[in-house]
Amino acid sequence: MMGELPYLAVVALIGIGLYITLFKKNLIKLAMGITLIESGVNLFLISLAFRAGDEMAAPVFTLQLLGDKTYSLPTPHALTLTSIVIGVATTALLLAFIMQVHRKHGITTTEDLRRLKG
Repeated sequence: MMGELPYLAVVALIGIGLYITLFKKNLIKLAMGITLIESGVNLFLISLAFRAGDEMAAPVFTLQLLGDKTYSLPTPHALTLTSIVIGVATTALLLAFIMQVHRKHGITTTEDLRRLKG
């Protein structure tokens, strides 16, 4: 059961993020939903990196107890770090756009933003 816990957290994060992204109208909540989806994907990549007793993968040892090999693959960690950096930049840009739209037009919802377009 404890082995599936990270995957359950992934499903919860992505599910909550998708719900917020699809059904909430506030622009700040929309940005929060996108960030939750990003966090779920990052947790999924890190969860996939963990290997217990797999002899075929290139090991990076993190713990060795009584001959039980537990290690983690470095490639998903590098991809996740890159994803975090890109996520911070896109979230900052998204929030800057939301602030500018709110300052110029007083808009806080997606419906108001759609009315501004047409």
